[in-house]
Amino acid sequence: MSIPLVRNPGEGTLYRYYDSVQEQVVSNAETKGVVTVLRMTMRPADAPPLHTHSREDESWVVLSGRVRFWVGSASLDECDVHDAEPGAYVFGPRSVPHTFQPLTTTAEVLVINNPGAVEGYFRSIGSADARHDTDHVDMLAQYGLTLLDGPPHA
Repeated sequence: MSIPLVRNPGEGTLYRYYDSVQEQVVSNAETKGVVTVLRMTMRPADAPPLHTHSREDESWVVLSGRVRFWVGSASLDECDVHDAEPGAYVFGPRSVPHTFQPLTTTAEVLVINNPGAVEGYFRSIGSADARHDTDHVDMLAQYGLTLLDGPPHA
């Protein structure tokens, strides 16, 4: 059984993901696999490549900054584009291509995955000087993620 919890900003476990630090707000273990929640402060260069998840739905809550989302196609040029303001909630169903990027210098975003197993990928990457997603295609596949196109230009 999952346990109820309240976790304020900064009370989660911090870990390195490429050249940024993420906060594990709620872990897969704490919810018995139901959900994982990350808090990240992103820069435009932190945008992931356009990708899909085959095993989980993904949601985002924009806490600060403005964030652009690309959704719905295997090519950035063909995706629908939506801008999200602070307080916005965005839902990305499994198998729907997506990526996102701050339009501001930084943006703070909660990333919510249901179920939560994908956190194992994020935690296993560790520290690096910048994103190198294409170096991890085999590991991404183990978590049901497929890269479709590059990230948006910073």
